[in-house]
Amino acid sequence: MRTILLVEDDPFLVDIYTTKFKEAGFPIEVAIDGSQALKKIEEKKPDLILLDIVLPRLDGWEILKGLRDDKKLSDLKVVILSNLGQKSEIDKAFALGATQYLIKAHYTPSEVVKEVKKIFKE
Repeated sequence: MRTILLVEDDPFLVDIYTTKFKEAGFPIEVAIDGSQALKKIEEKKPDLILLDIVLPRLDGWEILKGLRDDKKLSDLKVVILSNLGQKSEIDKAFALGATQYLIKAHYTPSEVVKEVKKIFKE
């Protein structure tokens, strides 16, 4: 089964998303800040990263840019899962190589699981 790394600092959202992904049969790891995310990615490269932008220590932009600059990690699927919904932020995410951009307020956790399943089928 494909593994997912959720990079999210809100404990409530971490709980909801981990529950939904486990129910769907996905092994899911969690990082609550940017530096912890990078450490977990290095230790065990996940198949997909659900990445928030606003994070303690290192923000999602720095993580995404770092992944795309690293030859070993540049092919990782990264789905931005953020409350930031302005066109400039969405454009920036795709310019930095995001696979998809989901605005938290527009998707239920179950819908996020469906979107991830679609990405794995591509």
